[in-house]
Amino acid sequence: MVSERGFKAMNSAHRLLLKATRGRLGWRAIGMPVLELTTVGRRSGHQHTIMLTSPVRDGRSIVLVASRGGDDRHPDWFLNLRAQPDVEVRLRGGAWRPMRARVATEAERDRLWPRVVAGNRVYEGYQRKSKRVIPLVLLEPR
Repeated sequence: MVSERGFKAMNSAHRLLLKATRGRLGWRAIGMPVLELTTVGRRSGHQHTIMLTSPVRDGRSIVLVASRGGDDRHPDWFLNLRAQPDVEVRLRGGAWRPMRARVATEAERDRLWPRVVAGNRVYEGYQRKSKRVIPLVLLEPR
């Protein structure tokens, strides 16, 4: 399992790639679009920005997978947006957009999960090794 330090290092390397290529590379990872998500820390109150893949869209909603690489713990960004659902999102280097995050209902997850894993089987492996049901998050325009 990747440590918190490892996740932060990967995120920093991803940002460095974007900067070094002036945004020409880094907006896709393992076959999926990448976005930047800014949340407000549930304890610190500070803004935190992370690069995440977004495997599917559902109408105007962007779907995120709170997998944390199959870890049994939720990712910090997920805990943050549950506490404060108003987030900022940037797609492919465009303008920051205000969005509202919410955890998919059980019915929404049941409908969306097959689309998520059809596009990228890595999530299936993450779910198999995790003891928790990996939540899906819907980012919706504010």
